[in-house]
Amino acid sequence: MTDLHDWTTDGMVQPSTRPLEEPWPQIFTALGTWKRGNFLQGAADSEDCRKVRYVNVSERCIFINNTSDCWGEDGFLPYLDAIFCTFAPSLLPLAITLYALWLLYLFIILGLTAEKFFCPNLSAISTSLKLSHNVAGVTFLAFGNGAPDVFSAMAAFSDPRTAGLAIGALFGAGVFVTTVVAGGICLVKPFIVPSRPFLRDIVFYMVAIFLTFYFMYIGRIRLGEALGYLGIYVFYVVVVVLSTWIYRRRRNGSLASSVLGESGQLTESEDVMPALNHSADYDEEYRPLIANQETTVQILVHSLKPVDFRKWRRKPWYWKVFKVLKIPIEVVLLLTVPVVDPDREDKNWKRPLNCLHLITSPLVCILTLKSGTYGLYRIQDLFPVWAVVALIGTFLAFLVFFTTRNEEPPKYFCVFSFVGFMVSAMWINAAATEVVNLLRTFGIIFDLSNTVLGLTLLAWGNSIGDFISDITLARQGYPRMAISACFGGIIFNVLVGVGLGCLLQISRQHTAVMLASDSLLLWILAGALGLSLVLSFVSVPLQCFHLTHIYGICLILYYLAFLTVALLTEFKVIQLNTT
Repeated sequence: MTDLHDWTTDGMVQPSTRPLEEPWPQIFTALGTWKRGNFLQGAADSEDCRKVRYVNVSERCIFINNTSDCWGEDGFLPYLDAIFCTFAPSLLPLAITLYALWLLYLFIILGLTAEKFFCPNLSAISTSLKLSHNVAGVTFLAFGNGAPDVFSAMAAFSDPRTAGLAIGALFGAGVFVTTVVAGGICLVKPFIVPSRPFLRDIVFYMVAIFLTFYFMYIGRIRLGEALGYLGIYVFYVVVVVLSTWIYRRRRNGSLASSVLGESGQLTESEDVMPALNHSADYDEEYRPLIANQETTVQILVHSLKPVDFRKWRRKPWYWKVFKVLKIPIEVVLLLTVPVVDPDREDKNWKRPLNCLHLITSPLVCILTLKSGTYGLYRIQDLFPVWAVVALIGTFLAFLVFFTTRNEEPPKYFCVFSFVGFMVSAMWINAAATEVVNLLRTFGIIFDLSNTVLGLTLLAWGNSIGDFISDITLARQGYPRMAISACFGGIIFNVLVGVGLGCLLQISRQHTAVMLASDSLLLWILAGALGLSLVLSFVSVPLQCFHLTHIYGICLILYYLAFLTVALLTEFKVIQLNTT
């Protein structure tokens, strides 16, 4: 192995004076996680990485390697290195196409992990903690539904260069959900919106948005202000719980409670966010009436089957294509993430697979934390951390395997739901980090701002699941549940996404998070979201809380007008005259 060298500011190469302790550069280069700033100190040019578009084609790779703004701090794949150093200039369209397909697949990973693994474990945790439906709906369920948005925001806030991506995504998703999704619900099934929850949610959302306006204006978020976001959400949860408790007491004490329910008043079941059925692919439709005693190997094989071939024959071709795309990541998730289902008799206890999880789950956590930096660290320059974790996990796996039975889950099986929650969160965080890095790469290649990438690609990718689920709820005859999910979810995303993302960044850098507020597009985005909320706050009560087809059409037209103005601003057709 050759010695490392330091770059000096005059471009000369000098031998490194630091001791060479680990073969990390070669390993991290292969993984795309070598933080070059740790080894090439002093070499980095402070230029903007976007200037690579104006550099001669033959010198772009050198520019990328010697410009600190192009170096990624997190992530597994070196997207900029690959596109400017690995692919030939003539293959740039091919590279962009591959990146776009990989971005779509990352969104599939985010949605699949959240729907099939993250949300079920959160539901199991809320059941084991014996939380009420109200508390679970505005905490664990909101966290499960908003996991891609929150983790994307946290990943974007972790780097000052992509903080605008987080604001753009959160605000862009807010505009999309409150206009396109809400408008689609109105078009599918006009209804009377519950007045009390609607006004409560829209007021809290306006507080969160206008608070962010203020911090954008002053250009920073400090520790107390980040904690304030989380405090507002805690207050929101308390208000939801108390208001539902008061309403329940009044309803139970009223002799005309059934009449009130029929007249369009909100019932308890409609006051919480809907829990979607996350076990659709794992139902018990084909369970035999007489249970068979399967061997340990058979249980393991059946547990890792992502497809039920009896159901496969009934599905349309496009479902089969989409399922085939999901199979690789689904098998990996089945191998690494335990799922506890308290509604099943056996609570989804799969003895061989759950014992295997005791080995694979800690390995996933340690190898995805900081892109594997901690997992590859060697204790006393001899033993890697991942090997220690694997040995401990193996010991626990053997201990559980020889003290349990295939037929009956152990009493402590609920602990596996916490393990599954942690591991699925690490998978979502890793995928969200790759999404942020990939979008930043697109921004550099096409000279697009982080804000426009956030309000379009990232917002659409994270919100498409909400759109499908809410429209489906409306078609099934539950439009009030769908509209409640629209506003309840985005309140969580903004307050927890901004608050927790900034809190983690402040704890890491020990400085305030700086927000760039000099972008006209950012103010257009913020103004569009604020205006849409004010218009809904005023117009819906004037309609006596009747949401009609016309109102839905107006919401969708509003979003199209906003998107047109935003894109014209991004491409400098609309500019702010400073003279």
